[in-house]
Amino acid sequence: MSILPLHGQDGQRTPIDVNLIIDGSSAYSGVRDEISAWLSGRLDQILADGDRVTVWSAGPTARVIYSGVMTSSAERESVKRSIRENNASGNTADFSSALNEAAGRQSSGFSYTLLISASPHSISGKTANQLRYSRVEEFPNWRALVVGLNLDARVKRATDSFFISQP
Repeated sequence: MSILPLHGQDGQRTPIDVNLIIDGSSAYSGVRDEISAWLSGRLDQILADGDRVTVWSAGPTARVIYSGVMTSSAERESVKRSIRENNASGNTADFSSALNEAAGRQSSGFSYTLLISASPHSISGKTANQLRYSRVEEFPNWRALVVGLNLDARVKRATDSFFISQP
């Protein structure tokens, strides 16, 4: 299995798909400013020209609140504004639909998916299965999950390859 480099010969990173899934339940309202500030700094670190960014608000139903290609600082500010202005309502967050849609939109060889949950309820069922290849960062009233989308087939191929090569 070969891994394509993210940086080309000129040192520029190959554009990637960036998915941000933000809790749209009422639990988000109390931590909106903290999350917006944290995400603003994180986005400044990870976004590069050419990246395709989609932002979902995962409320009672998941909906796209921003979609675009990063070509300027104005585009980056539009992403940040969509996060700051995310309207929260209801008691549930439909993370599963947003994750499914994000997985289906992957157009490059690499994607970065960040899910922000402010809900005090644990993530379970189908959504928990979608998050099995994730890294979680806990904050006092919310958590950030870097989600490995579409990894099942890659993990299975790597496992099969490993066991086949063993004597």
